[in-house]
Amino acid sequence: MTAVRPSFPTAAHCAGGAEHAHTAAALTLAAVVAAGPQHAGTREKDLGECAHAAHRTLRAAALHHAAGPATAASESTLPAGPDPSGSEATLPAGPATVASDSAGPGSGGSALPASGGTGLVSSLDLVVLDQDRQPRLRYAHVGDGAIWHCAKGEEPRPLTTANTFGGGPMTRGPGLLSTLTPETGTLPLRSGDRVAIVTAGLTRALGAARLKALLASGSSPAACLDRLYDEMAALEPEGDATVIVADVVTA
Repeated sequence: MTAVRPSFPTAAHCAGGAEHAHTAAALTLAAVVAAGPQHAGTREKDLGECAHAAHRTLRAAALHHAAGPATAASESTLPAGPDPSGSEATLPAGPATVASDSAGPGSGGSALPASGGTGLVSSLDLVVLDQDRQPRLRYAHVGDGAIWHCAKGEEPRPLTTANTFGGGPMTRGPGLLSTLTPETGTLPLRSGDRVAIVTAGLTRALGAARLKALLASGSSPAACLDRLYDEMAALEPEGDATVIVADVVTA
C-alpha cells in the first residue's frame, strides 16, 4: 500500500510551485522503492536508510537543477538507492509509504537554500508490517507528518514527532540541508490495533484532540475515513490533507 502526498510550498521556498511539489514526492517514492521495500529480512535501521536514499536523490536533483542544462551532463549525481559505503536498505514486502513535498527553511550561509532553490523537499513516513507469530510494525519518519498507533481499547498516540518550527515550516526532511536523522522504531501489534499515517495539513485543520476522537471511535477504517473526509470538506484545509487508516487483523 503506497500513497504519495504532494503539498504546495510557499513562493518563498519553491518558485516552481506544484510542479516541484509533485516532482519531490515522486522522487522520494522512487528512491524508497529502489531501496528494496519488496524484500524481507531487514532490520529497523534499514528503514532509516530509505529516508537517506530519498534525501540523496532530492539533493542530487537540486544540484542538477542548479547546475543548469549546459553543465548537467558533466555533473555527478548521488545514488538514489543504498549508500555506496556498503550498508543495505531492504524491507519486507508490503510497506505503506507517504511522501510529500513541503516548504522548509533555508540554511544560513548556504548557496543553495533549502534544496537548491528548486523546492525539492519532502516529508516521509514509512511503515512495514511484519506478519510473524507476533505481528509487529516497523517505521521510519522524517518531516511534518505523523504516524499514529491506537491499541485496541486504548487512546490513540503519535509514534513520531513532527519536525517543524512552532508547527509551521518543516525543519528536517529529505532534500533539506539540515541533518537528516530519521526517527525509527518497532512496535508489537495485536489484532484490533489501528495504525494511521496523517499529513500535517489534516492535523492542523482538525486538531489533535479531534483526530484522536475519530481514530478511537470504534468504527471501521472505511467509516473512519468517511467521517474524516466529511469534516475536512467542511474545513477546507490549507495545504495537503491525506490520511491512511488500517486495522490489524490476524488469523
